[in-house]
Amino acid sequence: MTQTSPGSGAAALEAWLIHMAAERRASPRTLEAYRAGAESYLNFLARHRGGAPALSDMASVTAAEVRAWLADRRGGRNGEKLLAARSLSQALSAVRSFHGYLDRRLGLPCPGLDLVRGPKVRPGAPRPVSEDQARGLIQEAGADPDQDDWEGLRDQAVLTLLWGCGLRISEALTLTGADAPLPETLRITGKGGKTRMVPVLAVVREAVEAYLTALPFVVDRSGPLFIARRGGALSPRHVQASMQRLRGRLGLPDRATPHALRHSFATHLLGAGADLRAIQELLGHASLSTTQRYTEVDAAGLMAAYSAAHPRG
Repeated sequence: MTQTSPGSGAAALEAWLIHMAAERRASPRTLEAYRAGAESYLNFLARHRGGAPALSDMASVTAAEVRAWLADRRGGRNGEKLLAARSLSQALSAVRSFHGYLDRRLGLPCPGLDLVRGPKVRPGAPRPVSEDQARGLIQEAGADPDQDDWEGLRDQAVLTLLWGCGLRISEALTLTGADAPLPETLRITGKGGKTRMVPVLAVVREAVEAYLTALPFVVDRSGPLFIARRGGALSPRHVQASMQRLRGRLGLPDRATPHALRHSFATHLLGAGADLRAIQELLGHASLSTTQRYTEVDAAGLMAAYSAAHPRG
């Protein structure tokens, strides 16, 4: 195991990641992305300056050095993976967060970083599936010849939760036996530990109840609600692989993913006249700008319908 000096940039990075996990409650996936971005940055500084940066060196990083690191990552040099604009922006965000920690906790501001602008990234519009496609996927999940009946009902219940409540896979799979039978409103803890209340449609409750009735296992109150074939918690990978098989059988495009059902939940609500603020709360978005991306999808669908229906379309 590599040892780091207590006064090194690498040691500060480890302290920052501990802070992000313990105090900011960052998810494991976020921590992994932050580590990758910040380690790439420190490795570049070590090559550029001829040695691993000490903690005191972090305040003297120049805007030119940060831009050179970004150019290095964009070109995929030094054995590192070439990064697109979105990934570069995420890596720079990790570095800004790291330097913000050094400034607040250790009194080491980095003025040079404030002069650097990240690459322009146009947020991609969410890619939902249509209502008919969502219904077809859920129906087909119960007809898989390679699964027992209860497994098909389980997969139907999970997909119905994603579409009917707008949950992320991780949120659906963290439900426990204590959540059953599902109430009319679920308390969901999402990204960053943010809690929200989500109404549960009758069809969602019925799908989960049908699965539990057929389930050959006993669900503990503290155990997972959705159980794998051999017992234990159902994994996100199973849901993703199941969706891949389903879309193959139905001839749907690769964009028909489990997360696309969450997108569909939002766009279908928007199309029915729901308020953007309400959708923001239901999805657990920290920023309204994230939710506003669904207006692009709805507008695109409206124009497609107009072009198909209008006599001069």
